Amino acid sequence: MSSQQSTQTMKPATAAKKLGVYLPATPASFQEGVISRAELNELQANPPEWLRELRRNGPHPRPVVAAKLGVSIAGLARGGVTEPLTSEQIEALKEERPEWLEKERATQAEVRKETERIKNLKKEKEQKGA
Repeated sequence: MSSQQSTQTMKPATAAKKLGVYLPATPASFQEGVISRAELNELQANPPEWLRELRRNGPHPRPVVAAKLGVSIAGLARGGVTEPLTSEQIEALKEERPEWLEKERATQAEVRKETERIKNLKKEKEQKGA
């Protein structure tokens, strides 16, 4: 590993994204500094209580909310969800099953099926060509 890699730093927003947490909900010390690759690795390997709490209860950033609901980020926006949600709010939505959520889940399922179909087609073409 080069010395450049060991001293590589990132902005708090980048680190929060890599950790899957909502930056404004992190401690001020995290938001105001720069995070080295080693610090990020340590946070991932041994998350402090604040990080475990955020991952468990939120508020969660949109990519995490979308994944927990089984929809795309665009689907969240179409459903009117533009703010971070807590785990409790996500569970409430799952229980309520609003029409937009059911529709977006169906859309996401179709997208996954189509992606799988294309992947299989490519695999078949490669096998025929080999």
